[in-house]
Amino acid sequence: MARGRTHKDTSKSKSSSGANLGFEAQLFLAADKLRGNLEPSDYKHVALGLIFLKYISDAFEAKHAALLAEDPEAAEDPDEYLAENVFWVPKDARWSHLQANAKQPTIGKLIDDAMIAIEAHNASLKGVLPKDYNRPALNKVMLGELIDLISGIAMHEEGGKARDVLGRVYEYFLGGFAGSEGKRGGEFYTPSSVVRVLVEMLEPYKGRVYDPCCGSGGMFVQSEKFVETHGGRIGDIAIYGQESNYTTWRLAKMNLAVRGIDADIRWNNEGSFHKDELKDLRFDTILANPPFNISDWGGDRLREDARWKYGTPPVGNANYAWLQHILWHLSPTGTAGVVLANGSMSSMQSGEGDIRRAMVDGDVVDCMIALPGQLFYSTQIPACLWFLARNKANHGFRDRRGEVLFIDTRKLGHLVDRTRRELSDEDIARIAATYHAWRGEKDAGEYQDVPGFCKSAKLEEIKGHNYVLTPGRYVGAAVDDEDNTPFIDRYAPLRAKLAEQFAAADQLSVIIREKLDGAIASNLRE
Repeated sequence: MARGRTHKDTSKSKSSSGANLGFEAQLFLAADKLRGNLEPSDYKHVALGLIFLKYISDAFEAKHAALLAEDPEAAEDPDEYLAENVFWVPKDARWSHLQANAKQPTIGKLIDDAMIAIEAHNASLKGVLPKDYNRPALNKVMLGELIDLISGIAMHEEGGKARDVLGRVYEYFLGGFAGSEGKRGGEFYTPSSVVRVLVEMLEPYKGRVYDPCCGSGGMFVQSEKFVETHGGRIGDIAIYGQESNYTTWRLAKMNLAVRGIDADIRWNNEGSFHKDELKDLRFDTILANPPFNISDWGGDRLREDARWKYGTPPVGNANYAWLQHILWHLSPTGTAGVVLANGSMSSMQSGEGDIRRAMVDGDVVDCMIALPGQLFYSTQIPACLWFLARNKANHGFRDRRGEVLFIDTRKLGHLVDRTRRELSDEDIARIAATYHAWRGEKDAGEYQDVPGFCKSAKLEEIKGHNYVLTPGRYVGAAVDDEDNTPFIDRYAPLRAKLAEQFAAADQLSVIIREKLDGAIASNLRE
């Protein structure tokens, strides 16, 4: 498959539904106004559950109409829908029925009944959908208005385009609620620009893709988008994940269903360390944003574990447990991208420095990226990206053994509000292109070190920095493009300026001394 080296903007500037670039934002603001005094963490499930219901109902209605035209008897066979990855929606659970009763005081119960019926007819959704719309604390007038608002989404689109718009809306709402919830919101959502850096660099065209702490499933959505955008086939990748938070797991299941993504997402409350649901599987691409610096990961119960090939991670911090869990799950030619706190690149505490040294000496660290600040909803802790490779000698790229690429992106990005920054399409394209060129990918161009931005460092240089992997130590200072004058030519005027400043300082010292002497003499006469 040909790999395009030019970054493509997948967003559509306008569609016949009016879904221009501001459409999702306008819809979110309108929905948020209806929230009233309801907490964002609560309202999130109310709104996202209804968007999901609209999506599966639209998909069902489209397939139902097509089957009616071909074979009316087949239109009532649930298996016909399952074969097309379309959920069966019973008559009283369809959006048209809810919309017709949106102004009734019983609308909460009707929605709950619809969710229950859909779960009963679709085993993969069992336990996933929200079913508390009839609770007294939920304003039924607000529910009706929210149904009317969501009813207008993609109403003029057809088939796949309508579902794509709904998918975009669901994804935007996830991000919007993450912003509203602050720290708690970041637990289920990774900013899309960070996910896109991981995906554009690792290029998951085919094979198994895995996330051991998958949150709401954003890594998977971006992976499928990447395959579609670059002309691949969605069926060429298989998606696997695990999530320990049951509420977040439900969001992930709905998020992937809205995008029409078939995935094996496991849940248990013990988590990937203590109950690895997929322990016997190895993956071609792993994408992960584990919780930063988590101290209560139960490491005291896992002192002896086959995953700790490079050293036993400290009980008080799970960062190196995540890295080694991910390395354990990589296929022989697999690659991984992991978001971690900056401290992971330099910490010497509790044996972390020894583990990092072992990983570098073991040649599994491929690339390190320092990220700009203010990218995350959940924390102001500076973050970085680790890229790991099971085998740097082949996998269709040049032999990179004994080398690590360092990229410093701290000066990239732009503020989207007072507290949060995003990486632009151009930023993401530049970062990914640098990595592709360094790996020696076909048509990627020739790699060159850029002072202040990127540096390919040999193992000996990393040893000289005591195995600290902070990119700033390697990339150096950026060259001032506006002044290419040799230093020898700039030295004379600088020396003359310094002499002037010294002379002025001497003159000022004389004046100060004279003033002090005068003041002392005056005091003595008195």
